[in-house]
Amino acid sequence: MQRSMLLLLVGLVTAALGACGKKKVSSTTPQPNADSIAAERARRDADAEQRAREEAERVARQRTSDSLAALGRGGEAVRTLLGTMVHFDYDRANLRSDDAAVLDQKVAILQANSGLRIRVSGHCDERGSDEYNLALGNRRASAAKQYLVSHGIEAGRIETTSYGKERPLDPAHNEQAWATNRRDEFEILSGGDNLRQP
Repeated sequence: MQRSMLLLLVGLVTAALGACGKKKVSSTTPQPNADSIAAERARRDADAEQRAREEAERVARQRTSDSLAALGRGGEAVRTLLGTMVHFDYDRANLRSDDAAVLDQKVAILQANSGLRIRVSGHCDERGSDEYNLALGNRRASAAKQYLVSHGIEAGRIETTSYGKERPLDPAHNEQAWATNRRDEFEILSGGDNLRQP
């Protein structure tokens, strides 16, 4: 009984001392104004965007380097990279972010080989009319060309054409085949005899 009373007394003393040690927070603590909060948030967002851009550029450079290293350093390796296709979402001609990295590899190859001329051909899946798919294939080829031109490649070195749905890679009639067939292909027209690596 004495022991339980002693434990109760120690518990009460500890609780009392703990309550005495707490500091009261002043209700008049200065608060930042809305303008300073917005300015700080905008600064952090801009910093985050800059870091994201730098990281994306670093990753693209690394992919180009890794791809060339994996394929070897010869002209055949460069030819293989140049021939890598890009794919599109259903009924879209917008380049996807992973395909931008593929096009960045082509920019480096075209810059290293100033006499190289290529053709970009746009393709579609089997859905839609012939006329619609020819127009969509043209928009897809033009999107890749515009990307290359916007990254410093002379427009006269890139020809575009559309095959619409005429040349499917996969003749099946399902989503997997359709996704495979929605693509841009890249073909060397001239200057591909002695390709140099970037």
